[in-house]
Amino acid sequence: MRRILVIAAICLLLLPAGCALPAGESTQGEVNEMTSMEEEPELNYEVPESSPNILVDQLGYITKSSKVAIFCGEEMPEKFNIIDKETGTTVYVGYPEKRDYQSKNQESIWYGDFSDFEVPGLYYIEAPLMGQSYSFLIGDGLYDEIFNEACKQYYYNRCGITLTSEYAGEMAHNACHTGKTVLREDISVTLDVSGGWHQDEMGSKNVEKAARNIGIMLLGYELYEESFGDDMGIPESGNGVPDILDEIKYEIEWLLKMQDPVTGAVYEGVTVCEQENGKGTVSYVEPGTMQSAKAFAMVLAKFSYLYQNYDTEYATNCLKAADRAWKYTELNDDGITDEWKFAAAAELYRASGLKSCDRYIKEYLMQEQEEGELDEVTFLGYVTYISTKQQVDVELCSKIAEKLMTRAEEISNEARNSVYLVEEGEQKDHNQKLLQNMMILTMVDYVIANHEYENVIENHLHYFMGRNRQSISYIDRVGENNYRLIDENLGIMKGFDADSKLIFMLSEIVSSHRR
Repeated sequence: MRRILVIAAICLLLLPAGCALPAGESTQGEVNEMTSMEEEPELNYEVPESSPNILVDQLGYITKSSKVAIFCGEEMPEKFNIIDKETGTTVYVGYPEKRDYQSKNQESIWYGDFSDFEVPGLYYIEAPLMGQSYSFLIGDGLYDEIFNEACKQYYYNRCGITLTSEYAGEMAHNACHTGKTVLREDISVTLDVSGGWHQDEMGSKNVEKAARNIGIMLLGYELYEESFGDDMGIPESGNGVPDILDEIKYEIEWLLKMQDPVTGAVYEGVTVCEQENGKGTVSYVEPGTMQSAKAFAMVLAKFSYLYQNYDTEYATNCLKAADRAWKYTELNDDGITDEWKFAAAAELYRASGLKSCDRYIKEYLMQEQEEGELDEVTFLGYVTYISTKQQVDVELCSKIAEKLMTRAEEISNEARNSVYLVEEGEQKDHNQKLLQNMMILTMVDYVIANHEYENVIENHLHYFMGRNRQSISYIDRVGENNYRLIDENLGIMKGFDADSKLIFMLSEIVSSHRR
């Protein structure tokens, strides 16, 4: 196994790009109330008293893809039937195979593989003793609409402008938070920090959170650009720029407002609070921090080199703003070592070749501890460093590549050994962990095009869309047993930090089925 990982790491170093990766108007009439993403959504659900014993992806399966239903129970009949939902006729007969016995639920787990059934349509599975599954589709392009909806969640959360029903549908809302915002440190001072995306129900906005999620989406765009179109259904659609970049630019405009143009310092964010005696809300600009400046530098630098083909002048201004924030941190952070400065240094080095960034990257990587989970910010810094066309330390690049490859293999093995084909867990943030794992696996799959990894990634999507023991679809507009029927907070798209990872994962899945 180690030999395989080392060979794969060497392959990373031989790739041509660096040492691994290539490169409103007001509405007329009544408008709905604002609905925003949750800051920290609950992404897990306790097992209900009763749920179907035949688990399927409640959206469906691509025509020529792997198709597996999971059967749960003490006894299993010899065969199962796929029923055409419109006609009620049996169109396929399958034979389940036993996978495991789960003592916790005192039930056996069986798999029903019907991959060879490729007739498009709407179906459900029926088996004696088991009952019926929820319905599902078989067809091509099933995930395109879900991918589009995941990307559009950030549009629904635009602050400072009216979202009309033409583009936002039931998520339309009037312009909000358009007035001046006061400084937390001195309420006699006001700033215009309108715009950007709501990050919670109150409409608060945080620079670090914005930077982390933009960074994830930009990496998905960089790896799987062909998945992102110019027809998402936002006002900017059809302008010749991929809609994901248009949407991110809307948030970038807000981030630029958060920087002091003289010192380069960056405010931490905007907090919206309820006033006493029911007098509405008040918004505060929070004092600047080192972390917000580093996060700002990281994401503005990354955006600059991915946007330069569409607007060179704007991209250059973004890079200059990133450089000002970087210089501010160099003067004021007392040599503190952390993942945000590493990620900022990696992006600025890739964008401009700044030597001070190169020195810091090497210092960080040589001092970095191996223990613990790979956090999102370090992951973004890793991928950027091994992707740069600037001169790099090949040995450090090789170590990064091997670390990513090793973790990807661990994730794949954990999923393969689980009865639900994803790593098992009961913590309330289980779905978040699965999404984070898929970021790593998606990136590594891009490099080595591993068919098994592609199956693992798609199995996670099946899990999120209902092939889990609770038989809940955590994805908007998918499934007869959708999370909205149980708890609004369970949705993955509803979570600001979760949706960006879903977009990242879906970009690979959509791309793989378009090849």
